[in-house]
Amino acid sequence: MSSVALPIESFGVSHKGCVRDHNEDNYLIEPQTGLWVVADGMGGHEAGEVASASIVDHLATIGIASSAPDLRARFEDRLSRANSEIRDISRSRGITIGSTFAALLAMDGRFAGLWAGDSRIYLVRNGVIFQVSKDHTEVQELLDRGMISAEEALTWPRRHVITHAVGVSDELEIDFQQGELMPGDVFVLSTDGLTAHVSDAEIEAAVISATPQAACRSLLETVLARGGTDNVTIVLVKIGGGRNGALHSDRSGAESLAR
Repeated sequence: MSSVALPIESFGVSHKGCVRDHNEDNYLIEPQTGLWVVADGMGGHEAGEVASASIVDHLATIGIASSAPDLRARFEDRLSRANSEIRDISRSRGITIGSTFAALLAMDGRFAGLWAGDSRIYLVRNGVIFQVSKDHTEVQELLDRGMISAEEALTWPRRHVITHAVGVSDELEIDFQQGELMPGDVFVLSTDGLTAHVSDAEIEAAVISATPQAACRSLLETVLARGGTDNVTIVLVKIGGGRNGALHSDRSGAESLAR
């Protein structure tokens, strides 16, 4: 594993949107430990918020890892604890609650994107946006099987039905992608409240030359101007120029609006 030193600037925003009366999203920004997370709870008033908060609260206890594998192991341990806690809450209330999540881990010049559900991870590199994550949804499965077209997917009646989430089963199922960090990389983590209203090309345009703080606020303003039908949470992580040494934090910020 490489040991490229890259400063990091990150920022996050969360908003209940224009339609919902409360916010079931949560997020976490921990540049000192190399961790950024968004989580989108489901289960109705208070229940969804409890599920997403459980994920964030457990992941906040990771601490400083000794290596990238150690960071990954700590992450999976805390996520498993959150899954068990959410399952216990579901049983005690007699309802099913859960939460999607998307997370970025960064250490020693490498990154890993991990997710469950339809919260997404994008990477903007050299002026081009890539979707790192792949939605765990019924419509994505239909797309993968060639049963519907990309155009049909946009309006498919069950396009919001997710197939994996934290807390919905005793066995936790997550996916991941990993790679090398490059100077100038910008990662965008978001709940589906963003991608319901803003295209990939618009996300790319918003982040390509702006600070994470300015880009987050611009994207949020666009969502709200277009009706904001769901809660929306956005976390941006920008990788700066580097020198030899360990990955370190430069600046970070967080903002919660009308949570």
